[in-house]
Amino acid sequence: MYVVIEGIDTAGKSTQLELLKEKLPYAIFTKEPGGTPLGIKLRTMALNGEAKSKIAEMFLFMADRAEHIEEVIKKYKNDTIISDRSMISGIAYASALSIDELINLNLIATNNTLPSHVILLELTPNELKFRLSQKENDSIELRGIDYLINIQNRMKETIKRLNINHIIIDASLKIEEIEKKIEDFINGE
Repeated sequence: MYVVIEGIDTAGKSTQLELLKEKLPYAIFTKEPGGTPLGIKLRTMALNGEAKSKIAEMFLFMADRAEHIEEVIKKYKNDTIISDRSMISGIAYASALSIDELINLNLIATNNTLPSHVILLELTPNELKFRLSQKENDSIELRGIDYLINIQNRMKETIKRLNINHIIIDASLKIEEIEKKIEDFINGE
C-alpha cells in the first residue's frame, strides 16, 4: 500500500502523519521532496533558488521524485508506505506547463508508479486565512491565499485526471475526526 497525504501548507498534514506513525509503527514513512540522500541535495538546490528557470526547478523536483520512487517506493513495495506529498503536489506547484503535460512528465519520472491511496486535506479560503494569521509564514505562504487555493484546486484536478483512489477531507474538522476518516479510508471502510 502506497498512501499519500496531500494538502497545502497549514492543512494539517504533519499532525496527521504523526498520528499515523503512532498507529502504524511498522509502516515506512517518507516524504517528497527530500526523501532520499540525493533528494535532500536536489530539494536544497531547488529551495535555495539555484535553478534560475522554472523549467529547471521543475526538473530538479522531478529528479528527486524519480529517485524517491526507485529508492523508497519500489524498494518497499511489499510494505505499507506513507508519504508526505507526492507527484500530485509536484504537478500542482509547477506552473511552467499545463497539468496534462506535467502528468505525462511525472508518469515518466515515476515509471507509472501511482499511490494506491491519496488523502487530500482541504481548506476553505477563510480557514486558510485564519491559519496563516496564527503563524510566521514561509516564502510559499507569503504568496497569499489566492495562490495557495489555486494550488489546492490544481491538486484536486490532478487527482481527478489521474483517476486515483482518493478521499478529500475537510481540514477544518477536529483532529480526531480527520484521523478517523483517514484510518477508515486506509482500512477500506
